[in-house]
Amino acid sequence: MFTALIFYMFAGLAIASGVMVISSRNPVHSVLWLILAFFNAAGLFLLLGAEFLAMVLVIVYVGAVAVLFLFVVMMLDINLVEFREGFLQYLPTGALIGLVLLVELLTMFGGWAFAPDVAAAVMAPTPALAQANNTVALGQLIYTNYVYLFQASGLILLVAMIGTILLTHRRRTGVRKQVVADQVARNASSVELRKVQTGRGI
Repeated sequence: MFTALIFYMFAGLAIASGVMVISSRNPVHSVLWLILAFFNAAGLFLLLGAEFLAMVLVIVYVGAVAVLFLFVVMMLDINLVEFREGFLQYLPTGALIGLVLLVELLTMFGGWAFAPDVAAAVMAPTPALAQANNTVALGQLIYTNYVYLFQASGLILLVAMIGTILLTHRRRTGVRKQVVADQVARNASSVELRKVQTGRGI
């Protein structure tokens, strides 16, 4: 009974935090709610016995990714009024994508529930922890059955990192920026040489 109460507490807080992430008006508050959602998800992983995933979620996502999001959001200085102007324009496309994802999830769970070999998979014996612990089992599963998906997730993170760099280095009005190509293209005629006497300025 105590474990069930802890589960419902973590699950409820995770759902509430996820709702606040997408409904908060301030981007900084959204990132803070995202950090709370990560902590609750780590608690759910601990209840499932996946302590490795819980620590990865806290150390990597909270300690690195969420903090990076926080700094990027604070550096961008997003104009919220301008940011929300195109919301209704992309609403049908977003709703269509969400509907497709919902159908895919229902199909996946339906196939899992009505599969003929689901009973055998559920009743399969679990190896003892002395033979294979959580970290070893996860590594064998990721680097054998899901190695291509693991590499694809790395490519997605690389694209996200490149997009973040492009956003932070966008051109802004009223800000002087170094242009290396213009500096390299300078010729000798644009340089003026002056003879300065010792102990005097220009």
